[in-house]
Amino acid sequence: MFEHILMFILGLAALTLGAELLVRGAARLALTFGISPLVIGLTIVAFGTSAPEMAVSAGAALNGSGDLAIGNVVGSNIANILLILGLSALIVPLAVNEQIIRQEIPIMIGTCLLFVVFAMDGNIGRGEGALLFALVIVYTVFLVTQSRRASKEAEAEFADEMPDTSSRWDAHWSVQALLVIGGLGLLVIGADWLVDSAVAVAKIFGVSDLVIGLTVVAVGTSMPEIATSLVAAWRGERDIAVGNVVGSNIFNILAVLGFSSLIADGGIIVSEAARNFDLWVMLAVAFACLPIFVTGREIARWEGGVFIAYYVAYTAYLVLAATQHDSLSAFSSTMLGYVLPLTVITLIVSFVRSNGKQPPANS
Repeated sequence: MFEHILMFILGLAALTLGAELLVRGAARLALTFGISPLVIGLTIVAFGTSAPEMAVSAGAALNGSGDLAIGNVVGSNIANILLILGLSALIVPLAVNEQIIRQEIPIMIGTCLLFVVFAMDGNIGRGEGALLFALVIVYTVFLVTQSRRASKEAEAEFADEMPDTSSRWDAHWSVQALLVIGGLGLLVIGADWLVDSAVAVAKIFGVSDLVIGLTVVAVGTSMPEIATSLVAAWRGERDIAVGNVVGSNIFNILAVLGFSSLIADGGIIVSEAARNFDLWVMLAVAFACLPIFVTGREIARWEGGVFIAYYVAYTAYLVLAATQHDSLSAFSSTMLGYVLPLTVITLIVSFVRSNGKQPPANS
């Protein structure tokens, strides 16, 4: 028991240190090469923090565990928006860059729609996987090219956001790259230690494998994103905090799912349960970003609270459904009859109030 608790603490420490190194290295790297922090968050940080998802889904695909590969991607995408953005917004309201609203959110929704379309026949074949993986390459090249065209503006923006340039030990790009690589390594190791120790402790207390898989492991593969976005929000790097989440969701579908489908024998089977419920939750969460992001062009603290509440409700529903609990019917009725309509009305009122007002300056 003691060794599991010690591993949990060490894992948490590794995540914290790794996130700090990654955010610092990525932010300084953006300044050095004149690439906006948003693009760094959408690419290097987002792709790097999705390494656990890539490892889990690729391994599951090779072992013929399609449910694990699909569940990992879908669950991580839901957690990225509801849990990570929610927690980050509670630390500091997240001003949303205009590029996120007009470009990245539509791309994220588009990738989710493509995923759903491919999955409707119950299988994501190798050809579909190859197309998804090719799209992530095109997307990355497009982002970098787009950012380089506006390098002067990016440098000016970043200089305002991070004025502390007195420390020169990390001034060279090679040191910054090492910080990014070292940070990513610590994130992956820390997430692995944290998940393993949490699962072990849960089993000691008699928690079922099903509940462990639906909670600890699902959140565990998103721990790098959680740590990175929280540290980025705390340091005021809001573009990296938001870009990390949106970029990770795009990467999870195009790269993680694409690569896993490509290497799996016969592609990946998508279960009926996932097609009937979880895929649609993922798509609904992606669409939910639009009104929240457009309203005032920021994620306010109350909106972050709503995100977290819905993630708790989603997890509770999964556990109740899996265990066929007696309260499942009452819980579902409450969510559908009261909570969801109240949230929709609140968002509409908030949007109407903000309509016509001058939005705050972009981050």
